[in-house]
Amino acid sequence: MAFTHVDKPIALGPMQLKNRIVRPAHGTNLGKGWINDSLIAYHEARARGGVAMSVLEVGSVHPTSPFSINLWDPALEPGYRKLVERIKPHGMKLSQQLWHCGHNFLPADGSPPWSASAIASPEIGVVPIAMTKAMIDEIVEAHATAARRCEDYGLDGVEVQCGHGYLVGQFFSPNTNVREDEYGGSFENRARFAVEIMKAVRASVSRDIAVGVRVAPDYTPHGLDENEVIRLARLLEQEGLIDYINLSAGNYHVMPKLIGGMHEPVGYEMQTSAPVARALNIPAIVIGRYRTLEEADALIRAGDADCVGMVRSIIADPDLVNKGLAGKSDEVRPCIACNQGCINNLLTIGQMECAVNAGAGHELDMGDHLIQPAADRKKVLVIGGGPAGMEAARVAALRGHQVILAEAGPSLGGALRLAAMAPTRHGMMDFGTWLESEIYRLGVEVRLSTYIDEADVIDIGADAVIVAAGSRPRMDGVQLSHPGDPARGMDRANVLSTHELFLNPPADLGKTAVVIDDAGHWEGFAVSEYLAGKGLKVTYVTRLHGLAPGLQFTLTIEPFLERMEKQGFEYLIRHRAIAVEDGAVLVGPTHTFDEELGAKRIPADTVVFISGNIPNREIFTAFADRNSEIHVVGDANSPRYLPIAVREGHLAGMKV
Repeated sequence: MAFTHVDKPIALGPMQLKNRIVRPAHGTNLGKGWINDSLIAYHEARARGGVAMSVLEVGSVHPTSPFSINLWDPALEPGYRKLVERIKPHGMKLSQQLWHCGHNFLPADGSPPWSASAIASPEIGVVPIAMTKAMIDEIVEAHATAARRCEDYGLDGVEVQCGHGYLVGQFFSPNTNVREDEYGGSFENRARFAVEIMKAVRASVSRDIAVGVRVAPDYTPHGLDENEVIRLARLLEQEGLIDYINLSAGNYHVMPKLIGGMHEPVGYEMQTSAPVARALNIPAIVIGRYRTLEEADALIRAGDADCVGMVRSIIADPDLVNKGLAGKSDEVRPCIACNQGCINNLLTIGQMECAVNAGAGHELDMGDHLIQPAADRKKVLVIGGGPAGMEAARVAALRGHQVILAEAGPSLGGALRLAAMAPTRHGMMDFGTWLESEIYRLGVEVRLSTYIDEADVIDIGADAVIVAAGSRPRMDGVQLSHPGDPARGMDRANVLSTHELFLNPPADLGKTAVVIDDAGHWEGFAVSEYLAGKGLKVTYVTRLHGLAPGLQFTLTIEPFLERMEKQGFEYLIRHRAIAVEDGAVLVGPTHTFDEELGAKRIPADTVVFISGNIPNREIFTAFADRNSEIHVVGDANSPRYLPIAVREGHLAGMKV
């Protein structure tokens, strides 16, 4: 299609952008406090892909707030200069977000965090020091010093983080600022810290560098709405302190709004962002799960923004902009907003990755940009058409191999297709559809409804075999809190696996259901919401210490509970199923082996059991000792989750 706006240049003050797509700041932790080769490679991939401006992730201005880029340390200078040198030839502008976390993180020395008032963060719960005037002045000067360094290092802009519940936002929000001095109370007083920082930053750099600000309504009662944000933005604009504004929403009290999951629609933040953007004369950047240039173009054309920020979409496909401008939007690998790699892995393993892009965060040694033709063209057989198998076939085909993909079922997708049947999870198959279209585009020979056994493998005569046959439900009633004492009555007709419930549900599910979740990931939620949508009263039972702890950092638990609030949904944590009986499930607490202690019967016309699946690795086992080139990936290797399946498929495609 012909674009009207998104492909056009724009000026953010002195900074000239070649198009309207921005990669806003987001945590990667690739640098582990430094500007290292991993972080540089990550940004260079997005620069090659056509992004107009990248805002580097939080640059900490002060030692009381260490994180992924410790900008307060002058030892980072060589890394910054190397980054600038690598990025400039691609025409992508670089801005650095200036940041202090306030009460949300602990200083490296273990001392209390600093904040506006002695109100703890909901994340760490440590009461901070209410900053003195001397501390305030120190942080103001730290922002100015950091800005001067950024200009000296050759960056094109700086952006002060005044939102998302970080330090400046803690001063601005009435929820976290209960001061009674000149920095608390009225709007003018709460905004004073932000204004002082912006004045110091603006005075510390030349007019050759752009100065921006990031602000965000926080969606919390008695917090900041868009009207307060408009007042602050207008004040900064009228004072001539900012060249652009970068809009977002949410804070640590409402993290699911800060990084909206699959359940959120495209543009979900525009209800609060559009009024701010329209109230100002300077360019406005907005975000909100935008995934294509077509969506961005329509938004800008409507007058609700000047630039569109894409974070997860450009993690998923660094070449999104170039593909879109070339009329190849259908080849863009779609972000599915599952938050499993970008958020969950950042907060668990300490590094951002991506569920659908194995190369994200690993640009030095993995990713499509490193795929080269194989030295010897082989016949490669891939057994299984789920995400691991399709990714393996895709990569092997890109390397020039003759690839045959055999899928036992009538369609491709595997576990993705099953997952997409759950309420709010239809987006899972966006990735499956992309993989399917790519393997057909690349000439993979796809054989559907084709079950492969040992004789078939020999008959096909492939040079290499990749087993990606997935897994099957395990319905033995074993729960890991009491592995030697499985639930009784699992052979009853009303006890179902997730596969049976979604693919071949009984005509009459009844009025009540118990979901026994021994895995603690999305499957238990998917089943519960599906059954509740059918009108059943659902009780969720898990041995685990909380609801789906595997989802804790995907920011989807609270939205699920909010949706289920009116559905009669109840849950028991630290409980196990003892026995399935007529019309009920006998459950008991996990802290005892006495079946009578604390036991209770929960009505259940339908029972769904979820546990670790059984891998379908028989073909691999049969050939593993025959000196054959055979690999096993995804759930056939061990039943786990999408990011690992994609990575293993990618690596196998590179090995053959």
